[in-house]
Amino acid sequence: MRLNYQATGPEDAPVVLLASSLGTNHAMWAPQLDALSDHFRVVAFDHRGHGASEAPPGPYTIDDLGGDVLELLDELGAEQASYVGISLGGAVGLWLAQNAPDRFHRFALLCPPVNPAANAQTWIDRAAQVRAEGTQSITEATLGRWFLPEYAEAHPDEVDLIRQQLLATPAEGYAACCEALSALDLTPDLGSITAPVLLVTAESDASVPPETVVPLATQIPGAHLEILPGAAHLVTWSHPDTVNPLLLTHLG
Repeated sequence: MRLNYQATGPEDAPVVLLASSLGTNHAMWAPQLDALSDHFRVVAFDHRGHGASEAPPGPYTIDDLGGDVLELLDELGAEQASYVGISLGGAVGLWLAQNAPDRFHRFALLCPPVNPAANAQTWIDRAAQVRAEGTQSITEATLGRWFLPEYAEAHPDEVDLIRQQLLATPAEGYAACCEALSALDLTPDLGSITAPVLLVTAESDASVPPETVVPLATQIPGAHLEILPGAAHLVTWSHPDTVNPLLLTHLG
């Protein structure tokens, strides 16, 4: 299945894929594009069921989402790439690190859910809600988890840009990705990951709490962990001045 994407930066530079969170599209990476595109061929893409990518009927699986990324690499003619993913994109990155290590140089995984199946019913219920009532039924609660109140109050226009992405996400695509998360436990094979991994978690992340991310630093060989104070889930959007230097240093 062909994924929609936006490519920026020199065509002959090393490829970096940017994988977004559940309910957003490639435009959520706007705060990173200028910094990364000076050094890399940056390819920000929409997961299946999101943005302008196709939204086939669900449920989806992590194999579907990860396989889409490998097909994208083939379409780009890239033997290897580095990968940056947040939230759902981080989970897909962990799967790729375990299942396609030969295709990737490095991973930067921000607020990645490693075992959402531990709360499977939450994801199943959310999928049912969105199919019945649309993404507008979960948008405000989602924004409340993604941004601290003080950030939302100080940057209402920035929060609204993300709100519009959530509202524009096809209900079936969102719900089917929830179902993929409901069946996902990536913990058994963390020790098999060989690529260099940067882990980033947010001190006040209510979506993927830091206590679920911090242990990954000892379970993934050689992983480097950064904990961002005064931040909620969508750190790439709210804290680019902190996140971008971390990405540039790790991606090299």
